[in-house]
Amino acid sequence: MYAVLVTGGKQYRVMKGETLRVEKLDAEAGKEVTFDNILMLGDGESVTLGDALKSASVSAKIVGHGRADKVRIIKFRRRKHHMKRQGHRQHYTEIEITGINK
Repeated sequence: MYAVLVTGGKQYRVMKGETLRVEKLDAEAGKEVTFDNILMLGDGESVTLGDALKSASVSAKIVGHGRADKVRIIKFRRRKHHMKRQGHRQHYTEIEITGINK
């Protein structure tokens, strides 16, 4: 069984037991978190969409928090003697999916 959930403005296809990185959540490591915004449930050949998912949820345990690798941004204007450098490290929360509830 798998589910498609929305968190942090992104959609993730998850299954029980998976570990994934999502946008930073405001909760401590070791806490349980529940995602209610479910777009799709799939179980073998059957797929459930729409109003049938109002009571569906995905529960997960927060494994930890961290920061991703640095992304380097370089803006360069040729023949203008201009170059600008910038870096960015995005915060993330690592979660482990513990259950999918219909």
